[in-house]
Amino acid sequence: MNRVIVLTSGKGGVGKTTSSANIAIGLAQRGHRTVVVDFDVGLRNLDIVLGVEGRVSHDLVNVVNDEAQIEDALIQDEREPLLSILPASQTRDKDDLTEEGIEHVIESLKKLDFDFIICDSPAGIERGAFMAQYFADEAIIVVNPDPSSIRDADRMIGLLQSRSQKAKLGLKANIECLITRYDPEKVPLGAHIDYQTIINQLNVEFLGAVPESVDVMISNNQGHPVIYNTESDAQEAYKDVVLRILGENPPMRFLEIESDPDDAQTVQNKKGWFNWLRKS
Repeated sequence: MNRVIVLTSGKGGVGKTTSSANIAIGLAQRGHRTVVVDFDVGLRNLDIVLGVEGRVSHDLVNVVNDEAQIEDALIQDEREPLLSILPASQTRDKDDLTEEGIEHVIESLKKLDFDFIICDSPAGIERGAFMAQYFADEAIIVVNPDPSSIRDADRMIGLLQSRSQKAKLGLKANIECLITRYDPEKVPLGAHIDYQTIINQLNVEFLGAVPESVDVMISNNQGHPVIYNTESDAQEAYKDVVLRILGENPPMRFLEIESDPDDAQTVQNKKGWFNWLRKS
């Protein structure tokens, strides 16, 4: 059975493309034929994160406009034989995406027997995001632990519950929340919002948290996603997320301060410094 999953957010730069790439790799590593589709027409980045930018010959818009067959546009990952990538166009416009064209793409991918179709949505409520979300069976809302990201994520949840094809058919949208760039040590300082507060505010299922890590940025720059980095907590977090998508229930990790090198007074001093900075 095919599962179409969209990763989306209201705010840009929260880690959707990073998460799409790592989740897609993780699913392929677990033996599932997976394709990840970049819907960010005009601003594609998924090919860079996955290290295939030099192999793009055709793209999503070419397939939508019948300028290329979908088999010609798909790029097979050289590290994971069960993973394919359908890149976005770097030069075309999001208005080139049509509902009929995207439906054709999704149905074509299903006929190619992909177990998972991961849709990497652009941020916000414009046309590219709508097209990425419309045909999805499930949605993962990617959110950072800051007020603007949370508010925008809440807005996206409302839209998914009302304008997706599933919603129009009278079916409840399956929506989960993934918190990225989370650092529990910043919560008592007031620099990050606590994960439980985020979950309560969004009121959707919690898929897990990916810790804030420089490893993620380095991996993206190298085209070698962090899920390959065996020394990174971010790798472990994404592997846990993949297991939950597959119906398993690993324990939640990276949500609490495991070992605090600072004593209580030092933490209080840091908090006082942050409060002073806000007032100055």
